[in-house]
Amino acid sequence: MANSIQTSTADTDTATKHPSKRRKLTTDHHQNHQEQLLIPGLPNHVAQLCLSLVHPSTLYSVCHSWRRLIYSLSFPPFLSLYAVLSSTNINHRLSNNNPIQSFNFDPISSKWDSLPPPPPDPPLHLLLRHPCFIARDLPIQSISACGRLILIAATSHNFSPALSRPLVFNPLSGVWGFGPPLTAPRRWCAAGSAKHTVYVASGIGSQFNTDVSKSVEKWDLQSKNVGISSIANKTIKWKWEKVKELKDGRFCRDAIDAVGWRGKLCMVNMKGDAPKEGLVYDTEKDAWENMPEGMLAGWRGPVASMDEETMFVVDEARGVLRKYDPERDYWEHTMESERLVGAQKIAAGGGRVCVICSCSSEIVVLDVAALPVKLWVVKTPPGFEALAIHILPRMSRPDF
Repeated sequence: MANSIQTSTADTDTATKHPSKRRKLTTDHHQNHQEQLLIPGLPNHVAQLCLSLVHPSTLYSVCHSWRRLIYSLSFPPFLSLYAVLSSTNINHRLSNNNPIQSFNFDPISSKWDSLPPPPPDPPLHLLLRHPCFIARDLPIQSISACGRLILIAATSHNFSPALSRPLVFNPLSGVWGFGPPLTAPRRWCAAGSAKHTVYVASGIGSQFNTDVSKSVEKWDLQSKNVGISSIANKTIKWKWEKVKELKDGRFCRDAIDAVGWRGKLCMVNMKGDAPKEGLVYDTEKDAWENMPEGMLAGWRGPVASMDEETMFVVDEARGVLRKYDPERDYWEHTMESERLVGAQKIAAGGGRVCVICSCSSEIVVLDVAALPVKLWVVKTPPGFEALAIHILPRMSRPDF
């Protein structure tokens, strides 16, 4: 053992004196990773097909080569939790700088990793707290679509829209980029996605405007002309398109989650347990219709859809998770827990429902595919609390 340590030290000293030697050692180390057989006796491309049938948590615990494999671009990505967090330091939250930071929770290693910072140009100035709004945070709206995390609306320090175009993070490439410029940048709007298309509706700009409060725009992420630019002012062909507008501006009173479900976009104009108005947008017909009575009556907290097929709601007053039955127009009781009381945000995917509750430093995870439903808690990184959560593919780690 001593001889191996001495040899390693000598190689390091030689590499320090001779940069070419250091490059060779690094290259050889990388090649050894690539050339190492995943399963002895099988070519690596065949071994990967075999190992892709095994749960990543099992592969993670066996050996380093299999651990590297599950984070590579060639391995089917498993789902993980993404969170938009803010500092619990009140001075940081009141500053004019960016008060948020995005993190990824890896369910296999049970570790939080921070996402790389967004592009520095233009500078990102988001306002989360202001002395005029003592009892609440100013909304910073994010959605997930096509396996990407999208920051879409926020307020700047002068109470104008902070984002003239979406900021988009691709977990597989680990890179932020810019979406197309919004026709009318807005804040306090409704935002969501359905069938690989992002929608924004209503909201206000620097000041209230009737046209903006009724307008609806969409951005098709699977358009042939789509692309994510890493340069803010780059000339691009694709753009937002206007669709059927709202009949009035009642949906600009709050930041609203528009939920994609079976080719439709469902949303209500207020949060909480108060009486509210609900609308459903049919993406195929480009038409708005009133929300079914049962759906609206049970919309008593944050709502999310699983693969745009099954909708879940958390009754924030009673701490009850319910699932929507469209045949009966009724929300079925799924489970109840005191931890769900005060639910603020919800995300669904991969058989899991994740909930930010009254304690924003904890995220409740519910395995709704299990009977009975299993519950556990994921704590946010120290010094942070959760503003929004999303379920997306894990980040790739080429140098793992």
